[in-house]
Amino acid sequence: MMFKSQEILLANAAETRQLGIKLGRNLTAGVVILLSGDLGAGKTTLVQGIGAGLGISDPIVSPTFTLINEYPEGRLPLYHFDLYRLSPPEVEALNLESYWEGGEFSLGIVAIEWAEKLTYMPNNYLQIQLIYTPDDRRIAKLITLGDFTLNLS
Repeated sequence: MMFKSQEILLANAAETRQLGIKLGRNLTAGVVILLSGDLGAGKTTLVQGIGAGLGISDPIVSPTFTLINEYPEGRLPLYHFDLYRLSPPEVEALNLESYWEGGEFSLGIVAIEWAEKLTYMPNNYLQIQLIYTPDDRRIAKLITLGDFTLNLS
């Protein structure tokens, strides 16, 4: 499997959203985005940008209590998960692989907040770690694993 990594400095929430927009415009169906970072690091802001880049007009909100929000109307469907409140057995019971393997759901973009709680991983994914810097900015550490290319132009 191919593995690539890059870091992007994000000065504020607007730049975090812009990164998401670039991702939303360029990602292909079936890509799983594994998001991690402290509370308030910008995970939902990034997913809001992805939705905008996909052409989704509905407001994108964190699915902390609903666990999943589905947005089918963009260039590709967006499936947004938040695993923050779940234990490993609860995560496993969600059968998330049905979202990235196709079949039951149309292939789209799967964005998973608090992805470190996953008990199994997809074969191809984009991991994005949002890390605070001492001067209140963020670093987005992007790691791709698998057979897709990441184009941020």
